[in-house]
Amino acid sequence: MVLVSIIIAGIIAYYIIQLTHTMQSAISLTQPVTVQVKPGDSVRTIAAQLVAQDVLDKPQYFILWGRLHNQSRHIQAGEYVLKNAETLAMLLEHMVNGEVVQHKITLIEGITFRQMLAQMEKNPFLVHTLSHTPTKTIMTRLGHPAQLPEGRFFPDTYDISVGMKDIDLLRRAYETMQRILTQEWQQREKNLPLKNAYQALILASIVEKETAVKEERPLIAGVFINRLNRKMRLQTDASVIYGIKNYDGNIRFKDLRKDTPYNTYTRYGLPPTPVAMPGRAAIHAVLHPDKTDKLYFVAYGDGSGRHFFSSNLTQHEKAVDKYQRRKRTRRRRTDRKRTDRK
Repeated sequence: MVLVSIIIAGIIAYYIIQLTHTMQSAISLTQPVTVQVKPGDSVRTIAAQLVAQDVLDKPQYFILWGRLHNQSRHIQAGEYVLKNAETLAMLLEHMVNGEVVQHKITLIEGITFRQMLAQMEKNPFLVHTLSHTPTKTIMTRLGHPAQLPEGRFFPDTYDISVGMKDIDLLRRAYETMQRILTQEWQQREKNLPLKNAYQALILASIVEKETAVKEERPLIAGVFINRLNRKMRLQTDASVIYGIKNYDGNIRFKDLRKDTPYNTYTRYGLPPTPVAMPGRAAIHAVLHPDKTDKLYFVAYGDGSGRHFFSSNLTQHEKAVDKYQRRKRTRRRRTDRKRTDRK
């Protein structure tokens, strides 16, 4: 009996040593190994996946370790990565703690809500639940049925995990915008011609669309604030374009004359909603605009994205002649010459 007990103890000790060695030894990998855990997957299923990927040759050790450490019933679904020099025990801990792989998605400043949804639709890591869903239904699902979606989602780079729902990403972007807009509104300068934070959001979206040059945002915001204070029309192409159905990339004179709720050439004040998703810099610029006497600006048209600013209409007309009209005239002449050569 003593001899039998010794043999059994030796066998148990051997397997414990083998188990510990298998689970706690650093694994040498030429590249990380991805492990997909679906809801309801057992530790046995995961072990089989590791065997198929040539990471594990004795699945019973992985299964036994998970059961001995009470981890089998606490594994969370998701995507996990086993890296070089890590151990299988560490992998199980990651799965229990839900330390899933984080991918990134960047919602770009200045895009519209529709463009943002299209961008999310192409992301392979999100679960798409909003395809062909009306915007009103989306806002209802987010708990804000009375709100229009444009401008209410903060453009930023977000971490997402495989299996995350698109509605959950929207909820995070919405909450982030609410937090940032509230912070900026509370710290705003006094005597701005803006009644509430939503009006600031509308104007910030216009500033966002008018320039990609960071340094210009406070000055462009100052121009629009001056125009609002003087009861002048904003006359911004960004809002006009937003109000054009099936915009083809070319704004025409007739578009500036056609009255829509977003035509700031025909209507005074702000458009009814934002026209894009503004970033924090644009929001801050609107609430802390430059103190300036400028009332007009026109793009240089040289590819820099910069603008020439004027204090009165005479200066502005000269700038338009210099940077836009003459440029268009030269382009037409060049086109005619090319036609004559044919």
